Amino acid sequence: MLQKHIEDIQSGIKAGRYGNEASVSQGIILRLLQALGWPTYETHVVCPEYSLEGRRVDFALCHPASKPIAFIEVKQIGQSSGAERQLFEYAFHIGVPLAILTDGQEWNFFLPAERGDYTERRVYKLDIVEREISESVARLERYLSYEQVSSGQAIAAAREDYKNISRNRQMFASLPEAWSKLVSEEDDLLLEILADKVESLCGFKPDLDAVAKFLREQVSLRGDVQERTPSSQILRPALTQISIPQKSERKAVRNVHQVGFTLDGKFHQCRNGLEVLVGVFEALTSRDASFPERFAARPKHGRKRRYLAKSPNELYPGRPDLAASHFAKLSSGWFIGTNVSKAQIERITEIACEVARLRFGSQLNVSIGE
Repeated sequence: MLQKHIEDIQSGIKAGRYGNEASVSQGIILRLLQALGWPTYETHVVCPEYSLEGRRVDFALCHPASKPIAFIEVKQIGQSSGAERQLFEYAFHIGVPLAILTDGQEWNFFLPAERGDYTERRVYKLDIVEREISESVARLERYLSYEQVSSGQAIAAAREDYKNISRNRQMFASLPEAWSKLVSEEDDLLLEILADKVESLCGFKPDLDAVAKFLREQVSLRGDVQERTPSSQILRPALTQISIPQKSERKAVRNVHQVGFTLDGKFHQCRNGLEVLVGVFEALTSRDASFPERFAARPKHGRKRRYLAKSPNELYPGRPDLAASHFAKLSSGWFIGTNVSKAQIERITEIACEVARLRFGSQLNVSIGE
């Protein structure tokens, strides 16, 4: 039984029973291969010292006989680091799809033909001493059992695992940029979640501009996140510092002394950003009565809200507290949401320009103050 073999090997490693490569090969590698169903007595299937143009691979696993499908390079316990290059050269030479580097305790499973450096092409790293025995059994059977390898299922499983790891690596690497965008774009859902949490803690709910200001000034992304080795044993890229764009970089003009909007060369003065938002929608509706209908027809407004709707409840689905008071009714009968930050006002007016076929920043300018 594979589990019993692993338990005995664990004891042997801890007792220092395997002092050189030969003892690792005979006492660990061949023992486990036999337990995994390989006919270790058949040297055309489990080929020791496989010759490759003057070089030798410790073991070539073959299917059919004499046709390598996987290479195993064996090192003395604790000395496998840095041997990947040699193993990859062997595998590349004849196109072997699976390469395994092991010192008996630590097993590294690679797909040499995939992209990236050696670490990125590692499908899995298994320490049979440190891991639970059930995990060691599952991984060895998944990637190295004779039945799985000879049927092609082991290679398919390794490739599927590699795709998942690669996808996870890309997602992890994109997290800093995603967070930066949420903060810099003043995502409405993010602001509302934070505002609601403040209210639950102290009983007072800050306006969204105050929340946005806090995020801009207090939240930073640091590149000194400690790298950890998760169960898939893939080294994760560290978070890199990403600067958060300040509001001054936005297209809209923010003049402390003059709040309003300019349309068709005429400036309309307003008292605050919300009046700017309402005024822009009123003005665009006066130019084209179909504007509200076309704006509301856009499939995407906010993450979980509508910017313009026929009723307050439609503006804030599932949030009757916001629907009760955070709206303005336009002369056209439509309702516009007012639980918005200055950055969101800019974004909504920019969308309005797209609907009205105007150039934001030239044909329509907004100045909403600081």
